[in-house]
Amino acid sequence: MAILFFSCTDTYKRSGQEKIPLVFPGGIAENFTLTFTKAKKNVETQDSAATRVVAVLKSPLHHIYDNLEFPYRTFPEGLVVDYFNDNGEKSIIKADYAILYSATNIIDLQGHVVIEGHDGKKLEAPQMFWDQEDDWIFTQEKFKFTNPEDGTIMDGEGMDFNKDLSFFNAHKTYGLMTIRETNNDKDS
Repeated sequence: MAILFFSCTDTYKRSGQEKIPLVFPGGIAENFTLTFTKAKKNVETQDSAATRVVAVLKSPLHHIYDNLEFPYRTFPEGLVVDYFNDNGEKSIIKADYAILYSATNIIDLQGHVVIEGHDGKKLEAPQMFWDQEDDWIFTQEKFKFTNPEDGTIMDGEGMDFNKDLSFFNAHKTYGLMTIRETNNDKDS
């Protein structure tokens, strides 16, 4: 009889994990391409000549969680974004995983993140954040910046820059970088 009561004791340790609510996406898209356009001027008709392509996003899988209190979208199998400047020159962003926070317009790029500028400049890091509203990209992670114009490779930790890699602020650097001085003083 004592054996029977001993075997009925509850030895399961509850961690609270069973109380986490299940979250399911409101939508799923597979193998899609999304093209963002911008009007050159006020558009009165559906004339596509009055717009220009700003960016093209491609991803094999897209989960949409816009049904939540803090909406977001995930790209669990990565994404590639081709974006174009005002002159139509293409730059590319690639990431293994991404989260787009719809309320803040910030994209969290994760995994092997690579930004290739139209002029050959290349930035690599394990994580970057892209503020779409201000067209500003930043990271606190280690990075590698390659500039073929100067023939330099700079390694560092923490950087923020504009999306076409023409202006940046490196927080801590480890590599060598050539800095060109310009003489703006006409009296010298």
